[in-house]
Amino acid sequence: AIPPNLKRLGILANNVMKKGVDYTGVCVVYFCHDGNGNLLMNKRSANSRDEHGLWDISAGALEFSSTIEDTLRNEIREEYCTEVLSYDFLGFRDVHRENDGVKTHWVALDFKVLIDRNKVKNGEPHKFDEVKWFNFDTIPKESHSQLPFFLEKYKDKLKGK
Repeated sequence: AIPPNLKRLGILANNVMKKGVDYTGVCVVYFCHDGNGNLLMNKRSANSRDEHGLWDISAGALEFSSTIEDTLRNEIREEYCTEVLSYDFLGFRDVHRENDGVKTHWVALDFKVLIDRNKVKNGEPHKFDEVKWFNFDTIPKESHSQLPFFLEKYKDKLKGK
């Protein structure tokens, strides 16, 4: 028998499986900063996977055969049009959520990444309505559901340069 979640999503009929839904997805999450207490966030557009209109740090799925470091560097280059100056691995999170009634599971590999704020541009305007710098006191309340967990877990590692 075909499991209900596979039937509903048409997985077997289309021979397509979705990361984070049909199997555990792995993503690289990056907290980009300028070394002066400012962090870069993006406002998710209606074309984003979920949590539309909310502010977020950024992430990208780890693709088969890509390294974690290549994913980190490529995603930042694509999304923010700048290079990674340096990075620190913060840790990982086991992220379980529900989106429109569908349960998701991602393993998030979390990084703190130094970038040049003068080179940042919105490289994916179809996914981000806006990119903007904030400090810890001005982080918008309208933020991604996982951001408070991220900030709480890494608060001691994030505030230093």
